[in-house]
Amino acid sequence: MHTDSTSDDTDNDASQRAVRPALFRGWRRKCPRCGQGPLLKGYLAVADTCPVCKLDYSHHRADDGPAYLTILLVGHLMAPLLHFAFVKWRPEPLVLFTIFAVGCVALSLYLLPRLKGAIVGFQWARGMGGFAQNG
Repeated sequence: MHTDSTSDDTDNDASQRAVRPALFRGWRRKCPRCGQGPLLKGYLAVADTCPVCKLDYSHHRADDGPAYLTILLVGHLMAPLLHFAFVKWRPEPLVLFTIFAVGCVALSLYLLPRLKGAIVGFQWARGMGGFAQNG
């Protein structure tokens, strides 16, 4: 089924769904299809369905992906900063540890639900799992 519509909001064909808007909507923790309803019902728990467009989220399989991506990003951002701060200013070890421990925890807590939303959005856009038939 091919449609001439450029909008992915109402298109049920998984091959026609745009990935970038779905990723952005998921990053914002909104429904990947309509962008209005909340994707998460808690900090990391995915809702059962979208209250706006009724998209069934039960097909998502984010599993450990968001955690792995969070570790990857935080590690690649904080390690060079740690090295730079140590070489440039030579702070006391306890001060350096405290600042970077708080920074790593804060960045991880910020990224984790957003990456989970982006992964669910990607799965929806690519029609992975049951998302190909529904939504």
